Amino acid sequence: MSRIANIAAYRFVELDDREALKTSLHDAAQARGLMGTVLLAPEGINLFLAGPEAGVRGFLDWLRSDARFAPIEAKWSWSDSVPFQRLRVRLKREIVTIRTPDLDLAATPAPYLPADELKRWYDEGRDFLILDTRNEWEVQEGTFENAIDPHIASFGEFPRYLESIESLKDKTIVTFCTGGIRCEKAAPLMKRAGFGHVYQLEGGILKYFEQVGGAHWRGNCVVFDDRGALRPDLSPARGKT
Repeated sequence: MSRIANIAAYRFVELDDREALKTSLHDAAQARGLMGTVLLAPEGINLFLAGPEAGVRGFLDWLRSDARFAPIEAKWSWSDSVPFQRLRVRLKREIVTIRTPDLDLAATPAPYLPADELKRWYDEGRDFLILDTRNEWEVQEGTFENAIDPHIASFGEFPRYLESIESLKDKTIVTFCTGGIRCEKAAPLMKRAGFGHVYQLEGGILKYFEQVGGAHWRGNCVVFDDRGALRPDLSPARGKT
């Protein structure tokens, strides 16, 4: 049986044709035999899709033919079966919900820290803090060594959580999440709040697994499909394989 390709990808870009885009995205994914979820909002796109490798690559080629999505990068993993029950394209207010409408991502950008660089920081014993921006139940499944758990039930609680760590504003802090999208908002929000040395792990945990493996990681990583969670080698930890 052919292996199933799974991708997670996002891009923050202004979208003013979401209704038409919803239809074309659904048709393009369906025509290539893909299942999963695509979220569209005024601020951009967030997608999780699975299917035959040729279909996934064909879909990405089609998507990147639109200049707005040309830079989009995907995190890849593999399974023996499709971990989604259907294909959905949904319109949302935000592609990742934080409920801070005045947050200007371009005004307070935070630099990316590549996966291999984070590993090097750990290996060298560099003085930094690492902040998990995911929900508490995700953190319980697995996280980086010595990571700070904000104990939040949803990402919408993150802005209030920052009020409790104001004493860390002068520290070097690396934020991380599953695929990077939550940190695209968390890190700029921290910069705006006065945290002076904030980084975001480029590509999130999934890209770290893909490029580095499980160094300095403990446990598994929750994913939002039938696989449930992934091991550092990107194999399913439970659920469908």
